[in-house]
Amino acid sequence: MKYLLLFFLAAISNSLWAQDVPPRALKQKDSLKKKRLTNLKNKIAANAISIKDYKIISFERDTTYLDTTLTINKEFKYNILRRDDFELMPFSNIGQPYNTLGVSFDRKNMYPKLGAKAKHFNYTEMEEVAYYNVATPLTDILFKTTFEQGQLLDALLTFNTSKRMNFSVAYTGMRSLGKYQFNQSELRNFKTTANYETKDGRYSMRAHIAAQDIESEENGGLLDKETQFESKDPDFRDRVKADVRFSTALANNQVLGKRYFIDHKYKLIKKQQDSSSMEKTSLAIAHRFNYETKFNQFSQSQQNDFFGGSFLPEINDRARLKTMLNQVSADFYNATLGNLQAHISLYNYNYFFNSVLVTENQRIVNQLKGEEVALGANYQKQIKEFFIKASAQYKLTGDLTGNIFNASASYQFNENNKIRFGIHSSARMPDFNFLLYQSDYVNYNWQNTSSFKNERVNSIYGFLDSKTWGMLSAKVTNVDNYAYFAADPNEIAIENQENAFIRPFQETSSLQHIKVKYSKEIKVGAFALNNTVMYQNVNQSNQVLNVPQLVTRNTLYFSSDVFKKAMFLQMGVTLKYFTGYNANAYNPVLGEFYIQNGEKIGGFPLLDFFINAKVQQTRIFLKAEHFNSSFGSSNFYAAPDYPYRDFVIRFGLVWNFFS
Repeated sequence: MKYLLLFFLAAISNSLWAQDVPPRALKQKDSLKKKRLTNLKNKIAANAISIKDYKIISFERDTTYLDTTLTINKEFKYNILRRDDFELMPFSNIGQPYNTLGVSFDRKNMYPKLGAKAKHFNYTEMEEVAYYNVATPLTDILFKTTFEQGQLLDALLTFNTSKRMNFSVAYTGMRSLGKYQFNQSELRNFKTTANYETKDGRYSMRAHIAAQDIESEENGGLLDKETQFESKDPDFRDRVKADVRFSTALANNQVLGKRYFIDHKYKLIKKQQDSSSMEKTSLAIAHRFNYETKFNQFSQSQQNDFFGGSFLPEINDRARLKTMLNQVSADFYNATLGNLQAHISLYNYNYFFNSVLVTENQRIVNQLKGEEVALGANYQKQIKEFFIKASAQYKLTGDLTGNIFNASASYQFNENNKIRFGIHSSARMPDFNFLLYQSDYVNYNWQNTSSFKNERVNSIYGFLDSKTWGMLSAKVTNVDNYAYFAADPNEIAIENQENAFIRPFQETSSLQHIKVKYSKEIKVGAFALNNTVMYQNVNQSNQVLNVPQLVTRNTLYFSSDVFKKAMFLQMGVTLKYFTGYNANAYNPVLGEFYIQNGEKIGGFPLLDFFINAKVQQTRIFLKAEHFNSSFGSSNFYAAPDYPYRDFVIRFGLVWNFFS
């Protein structure tokens, strides 16, 4: 019995002792579970999608990220151009030309263009197409009301079929009747892009197709602006009652273009730096192909004396341009030496009209056709916070161009301060419509291939970007052989009929242009004052370049989260003002602005009131444009005879979908 009791006590002790082990085991298991859970969370966090996974790649291969915030800069870019139009003055209807308040002569392209520059503000050039790489399908939609019976819709869908293959489809459609007679504008722009890179990174490709159609009615401006516009006669508050110049001789202008582009590269040598993924040295060959067809058409139901006499009772002018670029390059990269690319390009062009024109004074050909061969090189190198970049092209054969050279150097002091300096030099012929043009209007026919020379542009600039001091830029430009349109001084023009004698000219003297621009925002609590000021000065022997001396935009606004941070609200007032100057006048036949020195515009304030809001990924915009027009003087013009917009309330939104 004694031994049995001892055995029982020992069993109980062992049992109690055994019960002390599981807590330690549980602690070890809990620790292991916590460690595994932490590792899993870290892994999930590492693979989590952020806004930086939605990449936008420019033509220059600079990468930015989708920005879904609501800032004052979004307010400035909320327009059909989707960029800040501070240096532009829009006409009364959306989709119509912009007059220029600030000028820049630097060229991105080495070769002349078709012309009709006033009709190309909504035309997307090769260098302006963006490419994408996104983690999930992304949709970006911009909607905005227009001026009577229409709307603006700019939609983009981009998606990756794999981590290395992206496609995008974009369409911009716009129709706006306008407030005045015969002022309707339409826009139909389609773009699709592809962006691809192999798994080993040896081969990369980007391509796009663009089809663009820009069409607008031309009313010639107001016929009696003093009585029907400037006098503020209540009978003409409804602008459709105002008489326009082309009410019977209906006119229309159209720009139509198609483009096929591919740029691809294969790395012959690809070496990584040790075990890291950083590339140390590579040598690649690349090929760029671009084929584009474009035409500009001006049609009018009957001849109008405003443009002089004509060969035919109906006007149907059409200028066509076909271009093809083939560029082959070798691209060498070294982590120490930088990136150097050398290339040779062949550029074929064919600018033509239907037939040869023989007049009493000259024989005007119907075609300019040829090819240009050019050599070029690009170089860039990052040395810690110092970055240098240079590019050059030089003509070997051809008649259209000479050379183009760009160089810049920037230094990043810290994340809040950066400076950049650069130079630009180029020489090329003016656009094709300066060299050759044919029209059913008698006075709009010329050939200047033997008399016009290369326009030469040389500029130097500096740029400071500081969160403390603001953004300051300054540029000095010298231009030789400046080409422009103006009324022929040798012709005796009847008042208001200088359009019958518009011709291209080249200035024999040099002109110098200085532009200084400063931007700074001051914040006090929820209030902010955003200021942008631009100063310009032109030194010239003859009055061939007209710009306002001072342009300013000042925005006072309030920003705050509301409804328990469910909405971010922004509201304020913007004042834009530019000093009076002899603004360029608009010519519908050419789709160009021309120099005039008889009438000044400007010197009036433009006041806009806006309320913007952001709810999740949706940004809502409501603006009362030019609300002071109802109680101010009626002297607000975008160009001679072409008024700026009256007071109007417009609404729109930008909507992003992630799926």
